[in-house]
Amino acid sequence: MRQAWRVADVRAAEKTLMATLPEGTLMRRAATGLARRCALLLEATGGVYGARVLLLVGSGDNGGDTLYAGAMLAARGAQVRALLLSPDRVHLAGLAALRQAGGFTTVDLPTRSDLVLDGIVGIGASGGLRPLAAAIVKSIGDLRGRTGQRAVVVAVDVPSGVTVDTGHVPGDAVTADVTVTFGCLKPAHVVGPAAARCGQVELVDIGLGPVLVADPAVRVAEDADIAAWWPRPGAASDKYNRGVVGLATGSARYPGAALLSTAGALAGPTGMVRYAGSAHQEVVRAHPSVVAAPKVADAGRVQAWACGSGLGTTAEARTALRSVLATSVPVLLDADAITLLVGGEYAEDLRRDAPLVLTPHDGEFKRLAGEEPGADRMAGAARLAAWTNAVVLLKGDRTIVATPGGEIWANPTGSPALATAGSGDVLAGLLGSLLAAGLPAVRAAVAAAYVHGLAGRHAALGGPATAPEVAAAVRPVLARLVA
Repeated sequence: MRQAWRVADVRAAEKTLMATLPEGTLMRRAATGLARRCALLLEATGGVYGARVLLLVGSGDNGGDTLYAGAMLAARGAQVRALLLSPDRVHLAGLAALRQAGGFTTVDLPTRSDLVLDGIVGIGASGGLRPLAAAIVKSIGDLRGRTGQRAVVVAVDVPSGVTVDTGHVPGDAVTADVTVTFGCLKPAHVVGPAAARCGQVELVDIGLGPVLVADPAVRVAEDADIAAWWPRPGAASDKYNRGVVGLATGSARYPGAALLSTAGALAGPTGMVRYAGSAHQEVVRAHPSVVAAPKVADAGRVQAWACGSGLGTTAEARTALRSVLATSVPVLLDADAITLLVGGEYAEDLRRDAPLVLTPHDGEFKRLAGEEPGADRMAGAARLAAWTNAVVLLKGDRTIVATPGGEIWANPTGSPALATAGSGDVLAGLLGSLLAAGLPAVRAAVAAAYVHGLAGRHAALGGPATAPEVAAAVRPVLARLVA
C-alpha cells in the first residue's frame, strides 16, 4: 500500500526534521536524489557528459532543489542552463552552486535540450501557472535533444500548476515524463487529472518517515494488498460458505444490465449467484449456474445484495430496492437504485446496521448530493459517505473510495477502456460478490475497482473493449494477481 499526505502535514514533518539537522541538509538530500534520477535518464540518451539540461527555476525551496541538482549535473559535464522566472527571489545559495559548477543562467529558451527540470513552483503553490510560466511550458514541448527526440521533462516534487492537496488542475500546468518527489507522496501524485500529468513518480527518501505522524490523506492499494485481501476457497469450502450473492439488477427494458452484473458476480469469489428480477429467464439462459427468481422476496438466502444496475425507476424497481434495503446483509446500490434515493423516501431504509456501498458516477453523485463532486473529489466523496453512512465508490479515471469515517482510497488502475456502456454493471456484480464473500465494505470496494481497472486494460489490448470483454478479462487478471 502506498500513502499520500497533504501539504500542511508534510510541512509540519519537514519542520520537525529540520530542527534536528544542519541547515540545508534536507535540500541537499532532495537535490542529490533528483540529480541521480536525471542522470539515469540522460544515460539512456548518450550519457550525462555533454547533455543539454534546461532548468526552469522559480522562487523558494523548489527552485533551490532544482539549482542544486543542476549543479551536480554540471559537475559531471552536462551543459546546464537555468531560466530564472523570479530572478529577484531566486535561491541564492543554489544559484551560486550552479555557477561554481559551470552552469549558467539564460533569459531565453534554448533551441535544443535533452532534459528539462520543472522547478517553477513547489507544493506550496496554488492555482494554475501565471502567463509567463504558462507560455514557457507550452514551448518546451518543441525542444529536441541530441537523439532528435522530444526533451524529457522531469517535475521537481510535483508538476507546476497542479493543486497538490486535491489533484485538481485549474489551468495551465506542466505534463512531466517523470516526477521526483521528496519524503512522501502527495495527493496530486495519485488523484485527479494531476496524477496523469506526473508521469512516472519516483520517491526520494529524505528521512521524513519517522516524523510524518499525521494520518495520510489518501491510500493507494497495490497488487500485494489485493492478493492478500482476496477471498480464496479452502479444503472445507462449499458453495454456501464461500458466499452467496444476490443481484436485483436489470429489467425488461435493460436485460443486458442483468447479464453483465451476473457475469461480474460469477467472476468473483462467491460460490453461488442468485438473481431476482424480470430478466430472470435471460439470465438463466446465459448463465445456467445462476439460481433465478422474478422477485427479491423469492430469491432465497444471500450474504449480500447488489441492486440497481438497469433496474429502472418503476414501481417494481422501488419494491425491489425497498426489499433489498430491508435485509440484514451488506448491500451495494448502483445506477438506478441511487437515482431512486434522490427523493428521500428511502432515508429511513438507509439507517441500517449492515454495510452499505454506493457506486455513483458524477451525474448520479450530483443528483444524490445536490452538487458536483467538485475539484476536490476526495472531499466530495467523503461528504457523501458521511451523509449516507455508506462507503462511497465515486467512479472516474482515478476512482475514489471513501468511508463515513473519512478514510480515502484512490484506485490506480483506471483505464479509458472502462468508458463503455455496461462496464459499471460488471463492477457492481464483482463488488457484490466480494461483499458476499465476507470482505469488509471498504476493502471490497477498493479491490473491485482495482481488479475491474486491470480487466479493462487487459480487454483493451486488442482494441476498444466492450463490457462483456471486461467481464471475461476478470478471470485472467485474477489468475495473475491472486494465484
